[in-house]
Amino acid sequence: MNLILIFIAGALINNVVLNQFLGICSFLGVSKQIKPSFSLGMAVVFVIGMASAVANLLYTFVLKPFDLDYLKTIVFILVIAALVQVVEMFLKKTSPGLYKALGIYLPLITTNCAVLGVALTNVQNDYNFIESVLAGLGTAVGYTLAITLLAGIRSRINEDDLPAPLRGAPIVLVCAALMSIAFTGFSGLSL
Repeated sequence: MNLILIFIAGALINNVVLNQFLGICSFLGVSKQIKPSFSLGMAVVFVIGMASAVANLLYTFVLKPFDLDYLKTIVFILVIAALVQVVEMFLKKTSPGLYKALGIYLPLITTNCAVLGVALTNVQNDYNFIESVLAGLGTAVGYTLAITLLAGIRSRINEDDLPAPLRGAPIVLVCAALMSIAFTGFSGLSL
């Protein structure tokens, strides 16, 4: 039961974008259309899931036993960068259109603070391997849910009907704020 709650907390209660405000640049930049948003979300699921697993193993079996805890941020960034390169090469080879649609936001997963934040939070919470992976996957699913929902909202907004000062970024930020407020309703599910 605790494992399910860790997953739900990562996806809904402590949503990385709408509650912790991490990963905002790709959240706002890619969320113009549903398909690229969902695809970026799936790439983030892979990267965060794998990064959580690898970071936990490295921390547990290398950094912690050898008193190298101070290197965790650098090591986690290197792991994330390597995983993003794998995703980038895979998409470039198998889906050039999607690779082009994601543009600069795909390599920016490397510097996405949400990905690094999950790895560091897992260490801070002293999660074991399974808990780390589930927390990472929950966070990634929450990111995917948020970016896909925003893309769906943005695709339905007809900016011609809006007052000029609200067109573009202002209405997107208003929508994101309303989503954030709506997600606070999940706080009643807290651990």
